[in-house]
Amino acid sequence: MMINATIRNLFAVALLSGFGGLAAAHAESSTDNGTRAPEATAAEADMSFWDISMLERGFIDTAPADRNDAIPVGTLGVDGGDADRIVKLAQEIADDKHGRYDSLLIAHKGKLVFESYNRRGRINLAHPQASAVKGYTSLLLGRAIQLGYLTMADLDKPLVHFLKELDPSKFAAGTENITLHKALTMHGGLSVDDEKWKELEKDPAPLQGQGLVQTLLEQTGPITPESQVYRYGNFNPMLVMTVIDAVVPGGAEDFIKTEVLDRLGISNYSWDTHISGLPQAGWMVSQTSRDMLKWGSVVLNEGQWNGEQLISAAYLDKATSGLVKPTLDWMPDTYRYGYFWYQTAVAIGDKSYDVAWAWGGGGQYIIVVDELDLNIVITGHDRDDKIMTQVAKTIIPAFM
Repeated sequence: MMINATIRNLFAVALLSGFGGLAAAHAESSTDNGTRAPEATAAEADMSFWDISMLERGFIDTAPADRNDAIPVGTLGVDGGDADRIVKLAQEIADDKHGRYDSLLIAHKGKLVFESYNRRGRINLAHPQASAVKGYTSLLLGRAIQLGYLTMADLDKPLVHFLKELDPSKFAAGTENITLHKALTMHGGLSVDDEKWKELEKDPAPLQGQGLVQTLLEQTGPITPESQVYRYGNFNPMLVMTVIDAVVPGGAEDFIKTEVLDRLGISNYSWDTHISGLPQAGWMVSQTSRDMLKWGSVVLNEGQWNGEQLISAAYLDKATSGLVKPTLDWMPDTYRYGYFWYQTAVAIGDKSYDVAWAWGGGGQYIIVVDELDLNIVITGHDRDDKIMTQVAKTIIPAFM
């Protein structure tokens, strides 16, 4: 589950600052000229993502090919959607008019009806993911609940209740106030000095496994109502991953592969390892755009995949709800946060649509609009990352 060192070093810089280079000057439609979706060569598949060459042209497909990957396909316009509006937007993206984005895929009523690739996007290339990974971690917890390793009631129990290797005598005051619910909504309340943490990272041995949480709970200031406010990141995803690792048989790494990725038919991926030795919970995962679409399908179908209840429906309902308000100045006032998933209402004319999405810095999205049975995947590496404007302005109205 390791990702190569080049991606490890470039993830944070690349996804937040963007990369240069010319994007496609024009897009070409496979429905017009029969061209195939761009694929990475074997050599490119072994490269750092950031060394992949730019496509000479963007690729637009209004009738995606069936690749025997458990994703049903259809035709834009025939199976829903305003083809002219979507193709126009895709051409604008290919021309860099909306930022640096590598792919846009749209599924409607269970069928992939639109697929486009630009810049470094390739149909068979796993794209680096930043905080969209938090959304995956949330669904992993939902899988553990579905299998009975946790219950919905456990979400409100002290997180340390599930970690039997810890020594509570060394904890800071109030650590029992950290619950799974609090961690999943970024309200864990840890206050670990940044410089102190940098020193602790120099000796990974005490941080292995549950040692990570032991160290954090020793080093934090008191956990109080005042400290348990929305604070993005702040070790919360790894708190959740540590609980998953503790409660599932065989540990989190095997659980991710056998109970989720294998069942979704996802094999072309990388999932990096945290300094604790556990799988990363908040970033540093790569997956193809088509495989990202599968996660969205599970969310749209109330946790079901191929007739199996993969994720607890009750958990999903809560996870994709607007439970808390993020307190980040740059974020739109209408945005809400569930369990590592965002939620907002998009008003279009006299109607309002509930939208939920997993979101990674630089522009990785899995967006679901339940009322329209709409599943949208976007990958990119754009500094400003304003593509959600086009989702609300163009994509959602095209399927109303």
